[in-house]
Amino acid sequence: MKSVDFTRMKDGTRDEYLFLRDLELEHNKGAADRVLRELGFQAEETLPGYKITRLEHGLQAATRACREGADIDWVVAAVLHDIGDGLAPQNHDHFAAEIIRPFLREEVVWTVEHHGAFQMVYYAHHYGWNRFEREKYQASPYYQSCVDFCERWDQASFDPDYGSEPLDFFAPMVRQVFARKAYDPEVIQKGVVKGLPPLQTQAAE
Repeated sequence: MKSVDFTRMKDGTRDEYLFLRDLELEHNKGAADRVLRELGFQAEETLPGYKITRLEHGLQAATRACREGADIDWVVAAVLHDIGDGLAPQNHDHFAAEIIRPFLREEVVWTVEHHGAFQMVYYAHHYGWNRFEREKYQASPYYQSCVDFCERWDQASFDPDYGSEPLDFFAPMVRQVFARKAYDPEVIQKGVVKGLPPLQTQAAE
């Protein structure tokens, strides 16, 4: 069978749907590469006006996370947190969260999903908006994780002189998490708060 015969889903047979399921499972294995390809587009199709591209912003945030000892979920989230900027500029945070939701810890996905509102604390007052939009999420167990993500990795990652790792450095991590069983409870860890790794302070000389 090269393709199904039906033209309306309700007319499909069991054999046709089993055939499609096998093709879909194989197709799903390429999700990480498609995500990485979309990230690559951000090197050219980027928001104007900033000192760096959106790709570089994600790489810089992920590099900071990695160098601070963050686990793979945080690092991959940092790489991908703005992947929706081109395709979903009005809700890029939610867009990115849906891409990673099946494969990353709930705490991390929640942070990506809400980082847009939390970032407003840095700039919204310049537009006459409510810079404290994040306060409505204070009851969430993940509130502080999102505050820290924005402060340490997101808002700080617009520096053209920062030495970020290239996309190829993070590609194996992206492929590793996308190879996980989707919605595995051991991965999702619903309700678990790990937070960001503690900042290392230099010992006094």
